[in-house]
Amino acid sequence: MMTKLAAILCSACISTSALAKTQAQFDEYVAGLKQEAAQKGYDSQLIEDAFATAHFKEKVISADKNQPEVKETLETYLPKRVPQWKIDRARKLYAENKDILEQIAAEYGVQARFIVALWGLESNFGKIQGGHNVISSVVTLAFDGRRETMYKNQLWAALDILKEGHITLDKFNGSWAGAMGQTQFMPSSFNAYAVDYDKDGRKDIWTTQVDAFASIANYLKQAGWNSDLTWGRQIKLPQSFEPSYVLQRGTKTRTQWLEFWADSERSLADWQALGVRRMDGTDLPAVDVTAALVMPDDMNGRMYLAYDNYKALMHWNRSYYFATSVGYLSDRIGYPAI
Repeated sequence: MMTKLAAILCSACISTSALAKTQAQFDEYVAGLKQEAAQKGYDSQLIEDAFATAHFKEKVISADKNQPEVKETLETYLPKRVPQWKIDRARKLYAENKDILEQIAAEYGVQARFIVALWGLESNFGKIQGGHNVISSVVTLAFDGRRETMYKNQLWAALDILKEGHITLDKFNGSWAGAMGQTQFMPSSFNAYAVDYDKDGRKDIWTTQVDAFASIANYLKQAGWNSDLTWGRQIKLPQSFEPSYVLQRGTKTRTQWLEFWADSERSLADWQALGVRRMDGTDLPAVDVTAALVMPDDMNGRMYLAYDNYKALMHWNRSYYFATSVGYLSDRIGYPAI
């Protein structure tokens, strides 16, 4: 009969064996990626150097598969995501960087308060950028297989960033999922939107604030931002309001989400006629603007008339809580005026 100690030791052997097998499989997978990278034309030295940093990260897999499922509502989320200290910090940093922020805002057609809000929410104004090696993160997530194509594309984008010299390999860090810098761009978003605003030859979203500011602004501009509009407003609904007017939730793709947006979108005059009012009960603004009715929680939760710029925020991160928190923080930055 197996003793208790022997059983423990046997269990440890099985665990170690499973880990070794996983490591062996990972090494084989990396070898295949190296061959694929060579076929794509990446320099052999870049391949060797980059993949030398690629290590199997169990914590990355665990983080990806065990993301928190705590039930939140905007009533609980906003105070945690946008506490008063963050609002105060955002207004202080806006004032300190006002000239360059407003210069970038004018060039890209994106109000500065939204640049600061995204900066604050994504990386706590550059302080929290993540300490995971980007190559290890994206290779591990590709190896995991659930979203292999997505993360292999992020890997090629990451190699492009290194090839172009925007960051050195030893400093190429980000979140466990591969999001990088003060903007928390994924590698593909970096290649699409990052800006070398100070003209030093590097798109440095890690340590150069003006590059980060311009990159945020460029992202929103390319996503269709309109500086003549704000993001939306919280509203009150009349009793027995017809739920079919609310933007449908549960979409699987951005294309489907935009279709549902179009179904909900109406002029402010139409919303006024349906009984929608500002939070203080007064009439909606008499301006020629369209909006969709957004319900982040349920019919008993907060409701918003969201303008076209909300679509740009949802392009950044298709989360009602995220987009609404950006809008909320931007309002607290902008009013009262700095």
